[in-house]
Amino acid sequence: MELTSSDPLRCNSKLYFPPIKLMYILQQKQWRRRQLFESFSANWRPKLTISAKFRKANISKNHQVRKKYTIQLGENELVLKELDLLSEDANVFKLIGPVLVKQDLAEARANVRKRIEYISAELKRLDATLQDLEEKQNSKKETMLKLQQRAQSLQAGKAKA
Repeated sequence: MELTSSDPLRCNSKLYFPPIKLMYILQQKQWRRRQLFESFSANWRPKLTISAKFRKANISKNHQVRKKYTIQLGENELVLKELDLLSEDANVFKLIGPVLVKQDLAEARANVRKRIEYISAELKRLDATLQDLEEKQNSKKETMLKLQQRAQSLQAGKAKA
């Protein structure tokens, strides 16, 4: 019986693979692990980074809009205080384009109060949106950590082989 270099031999009832065959088997295992890791990396890493950038941009934009509304709320509250200090017979003017138009004091107070209510409602909406975005970001972070741990375990498995 003639044996080739890739045929296993039996030595003391155990299989013995010649070094060439053994190296081939190890290379196949490494190749499979590398393929799995590369497909995992290629599919998930870009999606996670794009998603994270998108969420950060939304949160940043939300903070900017919230800051703008907070400033407007402070200004309108200051205007309302000033209007409350005026007597009932005081003249109030509203700037419309390049023209100052005379306005009733009660009407001016009502307009400012409505504006304050609107801005407060927008701030509450923005707070709810921000909280939702942060919750989504935290859940995505957890998912990303799990995926990174999986990738590290695949790399550790690749390094052992």
